[in-house]
Amino acid sequence: MKIVSYNVNGIRAALKKGFLDWLQTVNPDVICLQEIKAQEDQLELTLFEDAGYKYHYWYSAQKKGYSGVAILSKEKPDHVEFGTGIDYMDFEGRNIRADFNGVSIMSMYLPSGTNLDRLDFKFQYMADFQDYIDQLKETHPNLVILGDYNICHEAIDIHNPVGLKNTSGFLPAERAWIGSFMDNGFIDSFRVFNQEPNHYTWWSYRANARNNNKGWRLDYALVSQALENRLKRSVILSEAKHSDHCPILIELH
Repeated sequence: MKIVSYNVNGIRAALKKGFLDWLQTVNPDVICLQEIKAQEDQLELTLFEDAGYKYHYWYSAQKKGYSGVAILSKEKPDHVEFGTGIDYMDFEGRNIRADFNGVSIMSMYLPSGTNLDRLDFKFQYMADFQDYIDQLKETHPNLVILGDYNICHEAIDIHNPVGLKNTSGFLPAERAWIGSFMDNGFIDSFRVFNQEPNHYTWWSYRANARNNNKGWRLDYALVSQALENRLKRSVILSEAKHSDHCPILIELH
């Protein structure tokens, strides 16, 4: 099974930049999207179906043009779960999960903490999400949680760890949370295969950051330990340029 995750920073904008041609070239079985910034009725859904993704599930924020997640697949999932049941998360369209033959795939968009109010919101989300996943693991042990975590875990995951140590996305408490989340039963699949620096998934649009590779690794495919022996590949697809993020890809045996 080949799974892609991509924060598209607006699906309609990405479509204008050749997203569908790229998708058909990469040809995943499942693609998780974040920050779709669209309601389902604003999209020409037949475009995705014609590209081979007959099954598509959209979970938009109540606020138009904001947040939102989706899962597109070639095969019909056994079950799709919209949201977490935690109202403030679900109002912002941050979680959707599809189950395929015993493997549960979640597209997740964790809030950024760019100002003080949102930083408090982010930490509340992180705590409640951990509790939610602790319960979910009891019934769905084969979990793959893909998406934009808006956190760099280690110094290797950010281009300027010293200069950015007090910036949201690399705060000690954020780093501790994602480290604890992984220690609680998840594997950072990319680091299983690649321990090298300078691999990022997001670059600011300012200061020519992408061309200079001054980036952050904010997007992860975290795989439950129960799936460790099924991991075949985990890579960053940095050549895709439909967004300020780039996609990530994992393959399971």
